[in-house]
Amino acid sequence: MCKKLLLLIVVGIVLVSCKKNLEPQFDNHRTLQGIYADAGYAEGVLMNAYTRIPTNNFSFNEVATDDAVTNDKFSPLLNMATGSWSAAINPVDQWNNSYSAILYLNLFLREVDSVNWAPMSSKNVRTMFTDRLKGEAYGLRALFLYHLLQSHGGIGSGGQLLGVPIITEALEPNSDFRKPRATFDQCIQQINTDLTEAEKYLPLDYLFQDITNPTQLPAKYAGMATGDYNRVFGRFARQRISGRIVKAIRAKAALLAASPAFNPQSAQDKWEAAANFAGEVLTLNGGLSGLDPQGALYYTANNVNLLNTNPSSGSPIEQREMLWRGNIVNTNNLEVDNYPPTLFGNGRVNPTQNLVDAFPMVNGFPIDHPSSGYVASNPYANRDPRLHNYIVVDNASMRGAVIRTKSDAPTNDAVDFLPTSTRTGYYLRKLLNETVNANPTARTTQRHYPVHIRYTEIFLIYAEAANEAWGPNGTGTFGFSARDVIAAIRRRAGIAQPDNFLASVGSKEAMRELIRNERRLELSFEGFRFWDLRRWKQNLNEPAKGVNINNNVFAIKTVEERRYTNDMFYGPIPQLEALKANLEQNRGW
Repeated sequence: MCKKLLLLIVVGIVLVSCKKNLEPQFDNHRTLQGIYADAGYAEGVLMNAYTRIPTNNFSFNEVATDDAVTNDKFSPLLNMATGSWSAAINPVDQWNNSYSAILYLNLFLREVDSVNWAPMSSKNVRTMFTDRLKGEAYGLRALFLYHLLQSHGGIGSGGQLLGVPIITEALEPNSDFRKPRATFDQCIQQINTDLTEAEKYLPLDYLFQDITNPTQLPAKYAGMATGDYNRVFGRFARQRISGRIVKAIRAKAALLAASPAFNPQSAQDKWEAAANFAGEVLTLNGGLSGLDPQGALYYTANNVNLLNTNPSSGSPIEQREMLWRGNIVNTNNLEVDNYPPTLFGNGRVNPTQNLVDAFPMVNGFPIDHPSSGYVASNPYANRDPRLHNYIVVDNASMRGAVIRTKSDAPTNDAVDFLPTSTRTGYYLRKLLNETVNANPTARTTQRHYPVHIRYTEIFLIYAEAANEAWGPNGTGTFGFSARDVIAAIRRRAGIAQPDNFLASVGSKEAMRELIRNERRLELSFEGFRFWDLRRWKQNLNEPAKGVNINNNVFAIKTVEERRYTNDMFYGPIPQLEALKANLEQNRGW
């Protein structure tokens, strides 16, 4: 009996303890109610969207085009380019990422006016913070809708040009989650509506130097303290969405809308809009004189080190090329991934012979032109300097070492010699900081940053749109033409002057071909080629080629076939989203 009584006591104690342990504990989860009194927590809702900007990281989707391949056999982009792209498997999907950002932004916009942004400050400070953050949210929402259109807009099964569902309200559990796809034009209209709304609240630029004179205040903030304005719109806000960035996003969206894939009627007004929007951005930066002489080499150590990373210094030192960039970080990821094996790299991104052949000679003529002077047995001599700046060719120097990709007397850098060797005969140089040592025993890091928008992109938007709208020599209201822009870009690149090839380009069609090639070169490995081929509706199945060098014979070979269909000018709606929301799928998917 004593044993039984003892057992009952023990069981009772255990049950009491279990009851206590099974009671839910405070788990420190924040609820929406917390944003009203905690401005930092409230701003975190907005910052969630900033962390989702697609250009926060390098995509290198060129390896799924005619510009590059990868030696990473497990790369989703390689699989996509060689036949496995589907609505269920999509390495370039933007649906979940962009809609997640938009839903956070919608929630932020619903609540922004109710947050006490400056509990220890005046009402004026709260008003200015509300304005700025609201403007950022509208600008970001437009940006994410642009990325959704680029990735998922297309021709529906019924033949109509469709965009994506437009969601502008914060969704609740009882909300309608089955919104149909809007038309492509309706999505462009929504982008422009959000950008216009953003400009109501944002300054053109955030300050480099604090203002001290009340006359420097914008009219809407007249009578407020200059110190309060400096606090909200000062240098610590730089690299957040600004009015200038909003204007650049508008130009990018307008170019997409004017492009052949999304402008089947070739409406001239769409090209004019794109030219005007880009021209406005360029005019604010000094027009043609605003082209940064070092812009094509913005990623090199000397130019990266010019960037001001100490806002409190008030220094105006900043690359003129960078309209909008991400955070500067010390890293060696790009170099470890892409250096040749003899420099302790993995040689991941391999430029193709296709891209190498796209670089003209230093005299400006394409290599297949009778006046070029190209010599097939010495193919890398007297070429456009951008070739050697962006691509490591056989017998080129990198970090003081000679890189040999030839197959006779091979080194680890030779074609297909190791799993980490090049497949094409070329290695990537662009974007890499060659001061980085990738040797595991002495590995170093250097400053890098992602690019969101640079001015060269805006110049090329203007050139493309102006040529289509007004021809090679038309200037609109800006005083410079498509020809003028391309001349300046090629002169900066090191093309010998006078540029006789450019002078020989007379028709809109010939200028179009040249502009597209210049865009291919200038924006190479920055994530544009994959989308440019699609919006231009150009051949997606150009085989990726390389070179095998043996006994000084340059043998061109096909390295990788591309397996796309014509429906793949447009990306798919994700299969699960199409099924659960009953969304019309793009044709062919």
